[in-house]
Amino acid sequence: MLVRAPAPSAITPPPMQKTAFGVIFAISLCHLLNDMMQMLLPAIYPNLASGLGLSLGQIGVVTLVYQVTASILQPVIGLYADRRPAPLALPGGTLFSLAGLLILSGAHSYWMVLAGASLLGVGSSIFHPEASRVARMAAGRRNGLSQSIFQVGGNTGSALGPLAAALVVVRWGQSSLAYFALLALLSCAILWKVGQWYRDHGLARLAHGRKKLEQIAPLKGAARRGIVILLILIFSKYVYLVSLTSYFTFYLIHRFGVSVEGAQLHLFAFLAAVAAGTVIGGPIGDRFGRKNVICVSILGVLPFTLLLPHVDLFWTGALSVVIGLLLASAFPAIVVFAQELVPGKVGMVSGLFFGFAFGISGIGAALLGAVADAYGIDVVYRICAFLPAIGLMAAFLPDLRRHEREAAG
Repeated sequence: MLVRAPAPSAITPPPMQKTAFGVIFAISLCHLLNDMMQMLLPAIYPNLASGLGLSLGQIGVVTLVYQVTASILQPVIGLYADRRPAPLALPGGTLFSLAGLLILSGAHSYWMVLAGASLLGVGSSIFHPEASRVARMAAGRRNGLSQSIFQVGGNTGSALGPLAAALVVVRWGQSSLAYFALLALLSCAILWKVGQWYRDHGLARLAHGRKKLEQIAPLKGAARRGIVILLILIFSKYVYLVSLTSYFTFYLIHRFGVSVEGAQLHLFAFLAAVAAGTVIGGPIGDRFGRKNVICVSILGVLPFTLLLPHVDLFWTGALSVVIGLLLASAFPAIVVFAQELVPGKVGMVSGLFFGFAFGISGIGAALLGAVADAYGIDVVYRICAFLPAIGLMAAFLPDLRRHEREAAG
């Protein structure tokens, strides 16, 4: 009796659906290097203030120029790349960051500082939407996992940036930024190889995935509503997260009298939980549905944020870890969900969400700092405790799994 062998697709996924882990880890490493380089700018602020005599207002303008170029430009660049894919934009963008670091390392005037900060921001604006697009191309069927691996590279880089600054920039001064240009060259070399894969395989994968998504995508009105809801959820998530990343150490010192070292250890535990949440959020979304992950991650954290301002030191530390783990798991699911709402606009959507997250974090940190100065640090956490309630809006997101079942049926 002859037994028909199963079709090859039943054994292994078709080439278009295989996960290119080598590409994903390469882009995650470059995300680490990119975000670490971006974090070096604030490290030289004391040098700029003493060496160039810059006022706090002028340093604020430097931050503004960087944030405008690093956040507002992202969706614009992403939209342009959607229309005119440019595989070599990734290594090209890294050259902007390299030039920015070199200018900042030797800046002897205010205008040179502004030029260096803007180039650093442009490099980041090019990198994030294009790199997120590559993560999507390489994902196969594991879009959430791919986005998680990509994003945890950025989280790690942001954490390593201040450490690198403490070990090198603080010790050797502003000119030592030039050494970090070597990291930009390393990133450029890796991204050159990624760009070749992008050109030879990635564009075909993206087109294949877009055709599938167009069959299950909701109507334009529902998609627009979904994007607006997701941006509101990003606002809730990142304003709360920045309250901890920026002011948690001050809160612990003020309320519990812990040492600076002890407060830093609590902050490290929180940041480690954020990194872990970023890793697990994507694959859980692949398995159980992104809408479910978004609901649980944001609304589910509400009881813990409400408790945090009213508990002792031990439970404050424990709750901060739970909050970081849950909230961070939302972002990979949000980005992939948004990409699925708007097929064919991966770059624009990625740029919009990365740029908005970056921008709202900066604005939120400034506003919360003003609240802390005016009313006390405790009030910040009592107000922010209610932000996760905005997660109720996740219930109104389109049900993409239902659309997929209807399209298949």
